[in-house]
Amino acid sequence: MRTLALSLLLSAAGLAQASEGTETQLYFGDTHLHTTYSFDAFLNKNFTADPDTAYRWAKGEPVIHPYNRTRVQIGTPLDFLVVSDHAEMLGVMRAIRGETIQWEEIGLYASFKRWLAVRQLNEALDKGLGRAFFARFLPKSAEVKGGDPVADINNNIGGIAIFGDTTNTSKDAWQDIIGAAERHNEPGVFTSLLGWEWSSIPTGANLHRIVVTPEGGDKASQYLPFGSDQSQYPEDLWQWLADTAERTDSRFIAIPHNSNISKGYMFAETTVRGQPITADYARTRMQWEPISEVTQIKGDSETHAQFSPDDEFADFETYDYYIQTTKNNTEISPGDYIRPALKLGLALEQKVGANPYKFGFIGSTDAHSGLASPEENNFQGKMAADSTPETKAPVLGNPTGASGWDMSASGLAAVWATENSREAIYAAFKRKETYATSGPRLRVQLFAGWDFPDNAESSEDFARIGYDYGVPMGGDLTANASASAPEFLVRAVKDPMDANLDRLQIVKGWVDAAGQQYEKVYNIDWSGDRELDAEGNLPAVGNTVDLKSARYTNSIGQAEFAVKWSDPDFDPAQSAFYYARVLQIPTPRNGLYDSLALGLDNPPRGPKTLQERAYTSPVWYTP
Repeated sequence: MRTLALSLLLSAAGLAQASEGTETQLYFGDTHLHTTYSFDAFLNKNFTADPDTAYRWAKGEPVIHPYNRTRVQIGTPLDFLVVSDHAEMLGVMRAIRGETIQWEEIGLYASFKRWLAVRQLNEALDKGLGRAFFARFLPKSAEVKGGDPVADINNNIGGIAIFGDTTNTSKDAWQDIIGAAERHNEPGVFTSLLGWEWSSIPTGANLHRIVVTPEGGDKASQYLPFGSDQSQYPEDLWQWLADTAERTDSRFIAIPHNSNISKGYMFAETTVRGQPITADYARTRMQWEPISEVTQIKGDSETHAQFSPDDEFADFETYDYYIQTTKNNTEISPGDYIRPALKLGLALEQKVGANPYKFGFIGSTDAHSGLASPEENNFQGKMAADSTPETKAPVLGNPTGASGWDMSASGLAAVWATENSREAIYAAFKRKETYATSGPRLRVQLFAGWDFPDNAESSEDFARIGYDYGVPMGGDLTANASASAPEFLVRAVKDPMDANLDRLQIVKGWVDAAGQQYEKVYNIDWSGDRELDAEGNLPAVGNTVDLKSARYTNSIGQAEFAVKWSDPDFDPAQSAFYYARVLQIPTPRNGLYDSLALGLDNPPRGPKTLQERAYTSPVWYTP
C-alpha cells in the first residue's frame, strides 16, 4: 500500500486551518477526570489526589499516587484537561471526614442525623468499607421496564440527603476547583477548562453528561454546578445551561458519556419521558451537545456486533455492568451505541426535519484517581483502590459485579484547534473538529469534498488542500449535481511512541427514502501485501505480542496511511454520514501486564491483547 515518510506526515498532518488563512494544530487531552472532590472517588480511597494533583500529572510532573503512595508519572503529557467532579455532593465526603458537629448551629435533630451519618461514613472508611458505603448512593433497577426511568417507583436514592444541606460545602469545593484551574492554565502551553459532571442515573440508566465552559473563574464563581439532585432530565440541564449562560454571559457544552450502559435511553427514538422527538428538541439537544464521548475506561460505545454483525471489529472493550444495586441483567439496545444513533438521527431528520444525533466524537478517561492514564502499560485504574494488580477486584463493592479487570485503559480527546487555549479548544468542540482515540496519540485527518486535485493525498499541503476543496471532520457536505460521488482525503499517522497501524477504514451509514437504515465498513488502506476478498474483507494483520512478557514488535503494520477514496455505492438521493476508523496492530492490554506481574496464566477477565483505534467525527451528506 501507499507509504510516505513519517517525518513528512508528522509535519504536514500537524497543520490545518479552521478557516481561510488560519492554521490549526493537533492537541490531545482529557475532558472527563475525577478527583478526591467526587464522592465516589473519595469512597474508593482517593483521599488526596485533588485538582492540583490532576493538573500536575497531566502536565507531566511526578505525583504521589493517592492509594498506593508511590511516585507516578504520565508517559506523554496532555495538552489540556477538564477536571469534571460530580456536581452531586461536590466535595462533601472529603470535607466531613472526621467532622465534629456543632450541635447549636443546625438544631438538635438535624445535628443528630448529621452526626450519625458522619459516624457511619468514618466507621466505613476506618474499616476499609468505603466501597460498600458507596452502594447506598446507587439506584435500583426499574420496576417498569422501558418507561420513564426518572418517574419510576424504584427511582429513589435516599443516600444523597443523609448529610443534610451541604450547599456551602459544595460552594467551597467549587471555588477550590476554580482556583486550581486558574493557576494551571497557561495559554499556548497547557489549557485547563472548567467543568463538572451531571450524573443522572435513574434506575441505573446512565445519562451522565460532562459540562464544559471556556470561561474563567470570574464567571464560574457566579453559579454552583447543576447536579442530577436538582433534576434527572437532560432537558432541565439544558434549560439551566441556557438560563445561566444568559445570566452570567457564559458558554457551555454538555458531553454525553457511557451511552453503552444507558439502557437504551441515551440515543433513543423518544425523549427520556417517552415523548416523541420533535425538531425543537433535536435543535436544542445539538445546541448543547455537539460532541459525545465514544470511548473511556468503562468501555467503548462505538457499536456492538448485535447491531453491526458484518463489522469484525464491532465488539471492542464491551462493558456489561450497570451502576445499580440490583442484579445486572444487561440488555443491549441500539440507543446505547454511537453508530446506531447516527443512523437513527438521519431517519429522525427525514421524519421531523432536524437531527438530534448529529454529534462529533471524543474519547476521555473517566478516571477517579485524579490521574488521566489511558496508557496500557501505565494504567492507574478506574478508582484509586483498583490501581494495583492485587486490588483490581472489585472496584465498586456492589452487586453489579464490575471488576478492575473489566476496565479499559481509555481514552483521549483529540482536537484540531488554532492554538492551545480555552477559546480555541472550545471552538473546535463546537464545530466538531475532534476525534477519539482509545489511548495512543494517533494523528488523523479527514476531509470530504467533490473534486480534490490529483495526488492530493501525497501532497505536503494535504491539510490546506483539504480545507480549500472540502470540509473537515464534523462538517457538512452539501449536494453537488455535477459530481458523481463524494471524495475523502484521509491521513493517519502512528503514535511515534506506540504500535504500527493495521488498516484504515471508512464507516458509512445512510437511510433510504422509506427511512430504512443501513451501514457499511470499507477497508480503504492497509499494511503489507494482503488482498481484499470478494466481500471487501481483509485478512488479519497478525500478532507479535509475546504473551509471556507483554512485549511486542513493530515488524508488522506500517507507520502511516494517506488515501483519496471515493464512495463506490453513493446515491445522491440518500442522506449519509462517513467517519474514519484507524486500527493499530495488536498490543498488550493492561490486564495482561497485571496478570503476568501476579504470576497468573491468564487475566481473570478480559482479553490479553487488543487493537487500539481512533474514530474521527463524521462528515454528513445531505441531498
